[in-house]
Amino acid sequence: MGKPTGFMEYEREVSKAQGPLERIRHFNEFHEHLPREKQQLQGARCMECGVPFCQSGMMLCGMASGCPLHNLVPEWNDLVYTGNWKQAYQRLKKTNSFPEFTSRVCPALCEAACTCGLNGEPVSTRENEYAIIEYAYEQGYAGPQPPKVRTGKKVAVVGSGPAGLAAADLLNRRGHWVTVYERFDRIGGLLMYGIPNMKLEKRVVDRKRRVMEEEGVAFVTGADIGRDVKAEQLIREYDRVILACGASNPRDIKAPGRDAQGIYFAVDFLRANTRSLLDSKFTDGQYVDVKDKNVVIIGGGDTGNDCVGTAVRHGAKSVVQIEMMPKAPDKRAEDNPWPEWPKVCKTDYGQQEAIAVYGHDPRIYESTVKEFVKDKEGKLTAVKIVKLSWEKDAAAGRMNRKEVPDSEQTLPADIVLIAAGFLGAQKYVAEAFGVELNERSNVKTEPGQYRTSKENVFVTGDMHRGQSLVVWAIREGREAAKAVDESLMGYSGLAVQ
Repeated sequence: MGKPTGFMEYEREVSKAQGPLERIRHFNEFHEHLPREKQQLQGARCMECGVPFCQSGMMLCGMASGCPLHNLVPEWNDLVYTGNWKQAYQRLKKTNSFPEFTSRVCPALCEAACTCGLNGEPVSTRENEYAIIEYAYEQGYAGPQPPKVRTGKKVAVVGSGPAGLAAADLLNRRGHWVTVYERFDRIGGLLMYGIPNMKLEKRVVDRKRRVMEEEGVAFVTGADIGRDVKAEQLIREYDRVILACGASNPRDIKAPGRDAQGIYFAVDFLRANTRSLLDSKFTDGQYVDVKDKNVVIIGGGDTGNDCVGTAVRHGAKSVVQIEMMPKAPDKRAEDNPWPEWPKVCKTDYGQQEAIAVYGHDPRIYESTVKEFVKDKEGKLTAVKIVKLSWEKDAAAGRMNRKEVPDSEQTLPADIVLIAAGFLGAQKYVAEAFGVELNERSNVKTEPGQYRTSKENVFVTGDMHRGQSLVVWAIREGREAAKAVDESLMGYSGLAVQ
């Protein structure tokens, strides 16, 4: 440990965000990061405790505690403090394929499990990670490192999200020839079109794509495997195929009036917004225009919040976010002790911006849609919602929801965005490759394995485990790469954790 008393001497300090009314004027990242000297002092706060929960990635009460990638957090925090930035980068890259992504969009499970956070403020591990990777790019040692030896084996990866890219990255480093197929026009999957530019600027994704290309990974865009390109062609041309197509079926809301004009899935809304921003800075009009419109967002997760932030930036007249669940407590409850993930209320950037613009929190808790109201022309005009109560079913061991009598409320709505999550792999891809699905509509494998029911076809990411975090997708991609490597070579020297 570089500074045994650092956690007592230095207060937690993180990057400063632009004010909500300032940052809604643009779609760029909006944090001003610490100077390198101050960031080094933040590394000194790491206690290098005897049991570093920050890197454990273990499951506690159904929730992950610590980093699923098992990042060597105490090691590179110490190296940050001592100014050994290149060594810090090398330790970070041993477990994390894409710190440039996780340091921007990960909810920082490491910090939630930090021992410093038990009686004070956790170490700013995510921002230390950001400083490490950005300095590595500045200094040139995060640049291309193509493998010196090639095996002659060929692997196709279907899908270019974080899981597919992680698998491609490791397999290429191993010396296999890897081609990544993406059905849309840009590489990145949800990193490109599922996460708004203000959370992850797309230049960051493009930067990593260029590095991977120079290292030997081939990318093919506009290739919808199972439709435009036959699955049999890939199985015939490649030694192995990895399916990394995500959990791409958006959960729908079945209520009267669902066919009204003006209802969109959040993923389509966000994708069109980012594409129009990148293509023309919105001059092409190829996005859902919410300016001066009443917007209702169904769903309280990260995607719902991203829709709030996007709608506010486009000048929506009003924004309301409907959540089925009760409001979480502001502080940890007694039955949610450290180092469990803290189940507390989080007011994210989009909600902060809505509060600044409209004067109130956009969220309505314990509510669901009863009806979509439309006019004679079929256009959406309002949404009827109803309050919910939750009661525990002792026999089944779960909470059941019930509508509260006489609690209906009508909200004006010109646009509705459904951000209610996703329900497994898209069927046409699974059918094209002839792989089995499980009861959750994810591709079926043996527990903890990545090999599908189809010979030489593997699966990874959300398509395998269901909708999850970017950090879990990276872990899945790395583990799938090792499984593929073992199947090709009979052994694998890939260190994925």
